[in-house]
Amino acid sequence: MVKLCLLLALALFAGGCSLEAFSRSAQESASSAALATGPESSSQVGQQGAAGYSGKDFSGEGLTEEEHGAEPQTSMDLADSVWEPDFNLIEDAETAADLELLEVNPVFLESEGEIRVCLQPAFDFPVVENEQVRYFVDLYSGPARQTFARWLERSGRYIPMMRSIFAEYGLPEDLAYLAMIESGFNSRAYSWAHAVGPWQFIESTGRMYGLENDWWFDERRDPEKATHAAARYLRDLHRQFDGDWYLAVAAYNAGPGRIQGAIRTFGERDFWKISRGQHLQLETRQFVPKLLASLIIIRDLEGHGFTDLEFHEALAYDVATVPSATDLQLVAELSGVSYDEIKALNPELKRWSTPPGRKNHALRLPVGSKDAFVAAYAQVPVAKRVRYHHHRVQAGDTLLKLAGQYQIRVEDIVALNNIRDPRALRIGSDLILPLREGYSPRVLEELADDHARSRRRTYTVRQGDSLWSIARRFDVTERELRVWNNLGWSNLLRPGQVLAVSAPGRATAASSQRSQAPRSQITYTVKPGDTLWDIGRRYQVGTREIKDWNNLKQGHVLRPGDQLTLMVPQAQRG
Repeated sequence: MVKLCLLLALALFAGGCSLEAFSRSAQESASSAALATGPESSSQVGQQGAAGYSGKDFSGEGLTEEEHGAEPQTSMDLADSVWEPDFNLIEDAETAADLELLEVNPVFLESEGEIRVCLQPAFDFPVVENEQVRYFVDLYSGPARQTFARWLERSGRYIPMMRSIFAEYGLPEDLAYLAMIESGFNSRAYSWAHAVGPWQFIESTGRMYGLENDWWFDERRDPEKATHAAARYLRDLHRQFDGDWYLAVAAYNAGPGRIQGAIRTFGERDFWKISRGQHLQLETRQFVPKLLASLIIIRDLEGHGFTDLEFHEALAYDVATVPSATDLQLVAELSGVSYDEIKALNPELKRWSTPPGRKNHALRLPVGSKDAFVAAYAQVPVAKRVRYHHHRVQAGDTLLKLAGQYQIRVEDIVALNNIRDPRALRIGSDLILPLREGYSPRVLEELADDHARSRRRTYTVRQGDSLWSIARRFDVTERELRVWNNLGWSNLLRPGQVLAVSAPGRATAASSQRSQAPRSQITYTVKPGDTLWDIGRRYQVGTREIKDWNNLKQGHVLRPGDQLTLMVPQAQRG
């Protein structure tokens, strides 16, 4: 049976059109297409939703309770096959909006329409325009304008450095904007494939291009080192695909083996032609159109309505080397700046200090602070340069033994790690040991990675669905569906059954820490205007947790005077 890759249709509209109107226009166009292709195609259009949207606000602001977990009350059932950010897992609303826009991947017609080469204004990367590219131009300058504007503003911090590095390698400087399509220049972006950093390297590829990663640091998050690695990787891909930049960019997303396989399958080396079938994932098929759309907008910001951007200042810093492990709080104090500023300049550092055992680590410091830091640092004894030690509990460890080994007090270990039962240390758990008197709880926040991981996509089974049809719809294999959902060899599906249709993700560090923190039970009285989202934010708990604790159904309406049971972190009590 031939797979019909239906149009979830292109809706050309004036900038400023609401997302709801955009979605409605696409739905009408898709319905028209369905009339010509039969009932099966019509069903697919309805289930996929209007070009991959569910009427969401991409800004991350002004979100209603429905958009934070309650089931939307809408006549169009679009949400079951559309990725939505889980605000229970992602505390940062901007990051949630970034992840949502990064993962928009609509389904298009077999044909991409007429291709027009863009000559003016001049690009140093080959740019063409067709219906797929136009779709993303309209999306980025319309419903997703606020999020895309934020990406553009962030680009001011990184693009000058990235363009300069790409020029060193003889690559098109416009190609630096590929990082924006990968991550939105959000340092916390973390994909389902465990890709990290501005260039979203997976660990194996990053290691191939010299990017190290361990518990203490991850060079994939270093914007300069990662850009050098991305430039070398893209240069190699460009050579491998005989100078075809579209194939090279697609291979950056999918891997060269997948693109070579598509070329063999179709007997074609034209990106647009090999993108028409199902061999490539949706994400890969839309990767090149997203880049081209971005470049078209960037070359004419005013023409696309971006007239009030406040670009971030270009990344600038001094560099000083530290000979041994050094506490970042000490670095901040000696540099006369905040801890957060030092962390922002050194995003590759995942914890509270430079890596132990790594000699002469290069630290970025605020411009103009190097001389004062070097002079002050030289006066600090080596034993006092690092204030905390990471210890993984092993068999036979006790608090008294650790206190003796490190010459610290048992009560300091208990207080810093919030240990409730000193006699029950769990083997494999992580402890922070203060190596001097006085300590900060900040280091506990650094025990877990701070990535905002994208949510796993799910699908609700409908009458007539099969593993084959669901696998085709989401560009995955039947075997993957069986593994992700523990189905074994059974082909039995029930209407209403929820299936995972993407690889597993993980909760963010924020939610992980929150779940491990001691909690106290309180009773909260609902006030006029309260929503579950408001209450959750106030007490640092998730809306889903509040529903579970109080047996609330989806769509439950809060009324003033209702009593809610909340299990809140002890610090939030009262």
